[in-house]
Amino acid sequence: MDLVGACRAFVSVSEYGGFTDGAAAAGMSQSVASRRIAALEERFGAQLFERTSRRPVLTPFGRDMLASAVQLVHAADVLLAEAEAVKHQPWRLAVPATCSAAALARLVAEARGHGVRLDIRPAGPSRRKELLHAHQVRAALLAVPAQEASWSVPLGLAGVRDGGARRIHVETLRLGRASKGPARRIWIQPEDDVPHIRDPLTRLRDAAGLRPGQVLAAPDLTGAAAEVLCSDDLLLCSRAQADELALVWLPIGELTPRRGYALTVTADGDPLPMADRLGEAIARCLSAEDPGGDGEREET
Repeated sequence: MDLVGACRAFVSVSEYGGFTDGAAAAGMSQSVASRRIAALEERFGAQLFERTSRRPVLTPFGRDMLASAVQLVHAADVLLAEAEAVKHQPWRLAVPATCSAAALARLVAEARGHGVRLDIRPAGPSRRKELLHAHQVRAALLAVPAQEASWSVPLGLAGVRDGGARRIHVETLRLGRASKGPARRIWIQPEDDVPHIRDPLTRLRDAAGLRPGQVLAAPDLTGAAAEVLCSDDLLLCSRAQADELALVWLPIGELTPRRGYALTVTADGDPLPMADRLGEAIARCLSAEDPGGDGEREET
């Protein structure tokens, strides 16, 4: 027996004072309401309504049971509402702070087309990991080496000067004895201040004979971009970022650093809606190359 359905019929008929109106209010036919109430009476072993009058009248037993039936129906309605809310709960996703507002808006819009609601949380690499481990987000695009990534973004150096070259070699930034003016610096923004990007560039700095202060980690992208815009300094960035900042972007001659990203979900999260439905949309948001790998996801 559907206990909740039977109690819903019992409560509604009692409230509306008739089987026809009560059944309609409960979203069922009169015959279904009658059968459910009869089944409930059989289960209880006592009548809920007097059968002698034209309109249903509660028996003393029915009056005593009505309050409990109302509570059960209300609890069932609350449970169903909560289940529906959980099903439509947005995916709280931590993304790189380098993603532009326009790119994130397109990602959210595309996700809705796939039946996924996103709550975007832009953050730096370490903060994204913290948010995931603290279960403050359901998933995060974590920074990983390119060979472990599902999406990768080639990086180069960007500056205000257009020298007509096709590549820029870090060794050309070395100051000679006759060099005048300040040394040109390479600024590493927070998104790229991770070992698999920072360390190879630092080793290249040393091998090329640059000064330690010529490769610097910036506390924020805005400050780094400002330094580049008012000097001959260079910003380590993606081509998309260079275009956004109106800078001239060139690949690095000695190496090709890449941002790598992998979608990681909390242990209780289901990665399928994100990775399977939104892989291409995430790639566009990151300005990444075609997604690599087979879309495997890891849990934390």
